[in-house]
Order: sequence, then structure tokens, then C-alpha cells
Amino acid sequence: MEREASVLIEDWPRYLTAGVLVMVRLSSLMVFAPILSSAAIAPRIKASFVLALTMLLAPAVASLPGAAVSLDATTILGELGVGLVFGFSLKLLDEALTMAGTLLGMQFSFSLVNLMDPNSMVETPVLGQMLGWLSVLVVIGAGLDHSLLAAVVRSFKVVPLGHAVLQARTGGTLAAMTGGVFLAGLQLAAPVMAAALTVEVTIALIGRLSPQLPAMVVSIPVKTMVSYGVLLGSLAVWPGWIERHFTALLDSAGRLLTVQG
Repeated sequence: MEREASVLIEDWPRYLTAGVLVMVRLSSLMVFAPILSSAAIAPRIKASFVLALTMLLAPAVASLPGAAVSLDATTILGELGVGLVFGFSLKLLDEALTMAGTLLGMQFSFSLVNLMDPNSMVETPVLGQMLGWLSVLVVIGAGLDHSLLAAVVRSFKVVPLGHAVLQARTGGTLAAMTGGVFLAGLQLAAPVMAAALTVEVTIALIGRLSPQLPAMVVSIPVKTMVSYGVLLGSLAVWPGWIERHFTALLDSAGRLLTVQG
């Protein structure tokens, strides 16, 4: 025990440098990662959380084979990039839910009803905020926040300290993943959109057969009630969808790190 303590004392500059690099990787993760980036969490709590994790991880990751513990522009930017890859990849899930909320709002005639999101401080659709809170509940309830932290810890073995280098193809892959936000949002909103379209087509056909029927007056409340019914039924499927996509995005971020490491 005394020998280990003396080694730590002698190598304290190395462990301090490793702690700075670990803190950079964790801090960049906090910028975009779901829940961790929420403005509802006080900055001092985030700082304390990052500092506590850094104190736990720095001695271990500095001793891993291949760790290049040195402070320069390359290592700092590399560690910054690793955290941003994780955080940005998972942020795409929130953007997909916001897109789904926008598409759903059009079916419910809520396209002009927006609320100020306290996390992003921008106006977002009402249903987009509902889906955002549903995502938070699913992430916490399914323990996906633990999976995120475990993946970040494993990243120190996949990409040792000082060896993270962002490549051009990494940016291209992230751009391609961003392009899937609209498709993912459309998948979530598709059942409600299909039901609303079916109601509109049916009422339009009935209106053509019976011109005395006030189709414009009837279509809006009927479409809204049918859409709400389909929305309630879809809530049973969305938690599983959110969990699968969160895991898929986390795996994608891990593969990007493997490529660039």
C-alpha cells in the first residue's frame, strides 16, 4: 500500500495531465448528451459530476497500455472530439423526436402552437416537448444513462488517451446520420399521419357524394379525434422505439471511435 502511494506521489504530474484529458472528454460529452446537457441541471452540479468522474477514472486510464499522457493541441482536440462524437450522436434522437412533434402538430392543427423549451431556450412544438419528456422518462427508466456512462468509460480502452484523431470521414458519417433525423421523425409520426389522411380522403369522398354535408366543418373535429386515438395507441410502441434508437446511436458512436482510434 505504501509503495503504491509512493508511486502515485512520484508520478503526480502524469496523473494530473491524464486528469485534464479525461476532464476534456467528459466535459465535451456534457454539451450535447441527453439529460446531461439539460439546462435544468445547475452548472455547479455538472462540474462536480465531471470532477468526481475524473478523479475516479484518471489513475486507471493513465495506466492503460498505449496511453500517451501529454498536453498539446492535438491531444486536447482529440479528447474534445471523442466527447462531442458521443454527445452529438445521441442528440440526434432528440432532434428526431422534435421533428416527429412538428409533423404531428400539423395533423392536430397545432402548427402555430409553440412553447419555450427551457433546455434549448428556443420555441418548440407542444407535441415535440411531450415526446422529449417521454424520451427522458424512457432513458432513465430503462437505465440507458448508465449505458451511456459505461460506453464512455469503455472508450478510454478503445481510444486511449492521446490517440484520438478526428478524421474527415467521421464528419461525413455524422452528416449522414443527421440526414436520418427526418426519416426517424417520419417513422414516429407515420401512423397518425396515415390515420388523418384516411379521414380526410373519406370525408372528401363523402362530400362529393353528398354535397349537402358540410365536409369542411366535419373533417377537422373527426380528424382530431381519430388522430388522438391513434396517438394514444402509438404511445405503447414509442418507448421501445426510443430505447432501440438510443442504443443504435450509441453503438454508431462507438464504431466511429473504433475507426478513428
